[in-house]
Amino acid sequence: MKNEKIVIFGDSYSTFEGYVPEGYAWYYPKADVTDVSRTWWDMLANETESEIVLNDSWSGSTLCNMGYEGDCSKTNSFICRLTKLIDEGFFRKNKVDRVFVFGATNDSYIEVPAGELIFDHWTEDDLKMILPGVSYFIKKLLEAVPEESVHFIVNTDLREEVSKGISKICDHYHVKYTVLSDIEKVQGHPTYQGMISIKNQVISN
Repeated sequence: MKNEKIVIFGDSYSTFEGYVPEGYAWYYPKADVTDVSRTWWDMLANETESEIVLNDSWSGSTLCNMGYEGDCSKTNSFICRLTKLIDEGFFRKNKVDRVFVFGATNDSYIEVPAGELIFDHWTEDDLKMILPGVSYFIKKLLEAVPEESVHFIVNTDLREEVSKGISKICDHYHVKYTVLSDIEKVQGHPTYQGMISIKNQVISN
């Protein structure tokens, strides 16, 4: 991982005011993550001499199409945002070497049903569940970038069925993934030390 063009799909963990698209909700700066240089992704980019082409992260967003206020398939789900980028030709117009997907935290937290492992013929209802949503998202992403470009980051404190299911989905699609461990958090969000741990575990995997 060196001198890469990077895209990030994330939720609050990957946001910072002024560094996500206009209109997106952000969480950081917060606590001791007071500067963008204290985020996991900025540290990773600096350490690997890479460039963040786009940080498509929205605080509070779910990966699947069921969010805090119900169906989010046309607003801020990861699936919705990816679909918009593909439709706009983002991946045709930009060189992308690495796509980090750091999500399903909110999905797990608000008790969205895990669902089953499904790898084709998804229905709208399927995409309102976590595992079918993750599977669909990765399949759709792989229509835009090579499988070796994708790196899924699996958060700590996810429901076990969610964490294990995401690992199985990544294995199915032959995409890289990092299952995080021992991340320092305050109010459910990484501290500066937690951000360092995320960066280190992602780079070393």
